[in-house]
Amino acid sequence: MSNQSHEWKIEAQDLIKVYKTAAIEVVALRGLSEKIVKGEMLAVMGPSGSGKTTFLNMIGGLDRPTAGRVFVDGRDLTRLTAEELALHRRTRIGFVFQIVNLVPGHTVRENIEIPLILAGKSRGERTSRVSELLDLLSIRHRSEHLPSQLSGGEQQKTTVAIALANDPEIVLADEPTADLDSEAVHMVFGLLRSLSRDLGKTIVVAAHDARVREYSDRVLEMRDGQKIETTDA
Repeated sequence: MSNQSHEWKIEAQDLIKVYKTAAIEVVALRGLSEKIVKGEMLAVMGPSGSGKTTFLNMIGGLDRPTAGRVFVDGRDLTRLTAEELALHRRTRIGFVFQIVNLVPGHTVRENIEIPLILAGKSRGERTSRVSELLDLLSIRHRSEHLPSQLSGGEQQKTTVAIALANDPEIVLADEPTADLDSEAVHMVFGLLRSLSRDLGKTIVVAAHDARVREYSDRVLEMRDGQKIETTDA
């Protein structure tokens, strides 16, 4: 691979993904290529079934392409073992999903602590990091509340805090504003923007909501598993 590709945080090359069952074959990606610069916020837009989530899953190491390659910092994820991909997900990627997967019986503080426990952090390290994230996301006043006691926006803030727990370089957000009111939508997109601008995180957000354009550096338009165009937001 050329040295030029190391200038990109993420580089997808001719990604093809085919899902097969006994009765049907679905082509989710059809030769998608895209480059993402370190520290930028890229919005991935398109109708349902356009391949947005599949593209994010390739970057995050949640799925492997049928053909093509995806590089993160010059490292070809398609050549990694399952164990290496798990480490990639745990240490370098933060995931924010459409469905908020908070543990119902745990407080906000305890939910944020879970990935730190899984990473083997000491009690002192966990306490310090959780405290930082509570302040960063402005949810300290909700730290001892259960998920059921939070608003939709507060739940998504907690999800973002969990995604940031192990200080990943890349945050992948898949429809993070679904079912949120307008105020919460702008809060979440603004928060993702600040992670890019202020903390240097590389943000890739898949969204139907056109308001994401206001906060992004570039927009990748997709349809039927293909790139239509990439434009400045």
